[in-house]
Amino acid sequence: MGWTRPFELVGRGFLRVLDEAGELLLLLVQTALWLIRPPFRFRVLFKQMEFVGVKSINVVILTGAFTGGVFALQSYHGFSLFGAESLVGSTVALALTRELGPVLTSLMVTGRAGSAMAAELGTMRVTEQIDALYVMAVNPVQYLVLPRIVASIFMLPLLTIIADFVGIVGGYVVGVGLLGINSGIFIAKIVEYVEFSDISMGLIKASFFGLIMALVGCYKGFYTTGGAAGVGRSTTQAVVLASVMILGFDYVLTAIMF
Repeated sequence: MGWTRPFELVGRGFLRVLDEAGELLLLLVQTALWLIRPPFRFRVLFKQMEFVGVKSINVVILTGAFTGGVFALQSYHGFSLFGAESLVGSTVALALTRELGPVLTSLMVTGRAGSAMAAELGTMRVTEQIDALYVMAVNPVQYLVLPRIVASIFMLPLLTIIADFVGIVGGYVVGVGLLGINSGIFIAKIVEYVEFSDISMGLIKASFFGLIMALVGCYKGFYTTGGAAGVGRSTTQAVVLASVMILGFDYVLTAIMF
């Protein structure tokens, strides 16, 4: 009957989400099992660490610098309303280490590296290169998925440290150099209010976001269908889904940690 059509569409969408969640979980379990089984392909791992980490430094530096500068500018105008300009430094540092550093770094690396993972694995799938790995007795999850996930888990915290540092420097340049805040007070407030737990929790979040980025990118690429159009579709879906999951899990992790 016509009136049941909306419920049918909702049900199909819900089942599709459950299917994807189950496939993602199965891929994660397979990857975890291969983590402790030889052969250990360190050369492939180091190559992925270079791709995810080293080649993302430029975009992370730009993101961190402008984020810190803009946040210092906005914080100054807000705090100046009640004479609390001295708190700009600590506010910028806390915002970066707790939230903006890991989230923005993960989103930028997802757009650069996560999309590339989906496109590369998707191309290998539609050109039957993944099937060829099975023929050669090479497990594609171990050879293709595991190095990318491990590299992302390790490199995202390092990139976040760079983003945090550059962002604080950017905030210092804007706050002290352009807005006239006393440099000693700016630094003293950072030392006073920023604790090691703020930094460590942000790095834990970054590792988790790295797992999400690589897992979603590899999943979308690994199960690509439909030729060249399918590769483009999988790449777009990987970036969108990973970004949404990062933002969603950011709230959950923040609620648990802080």
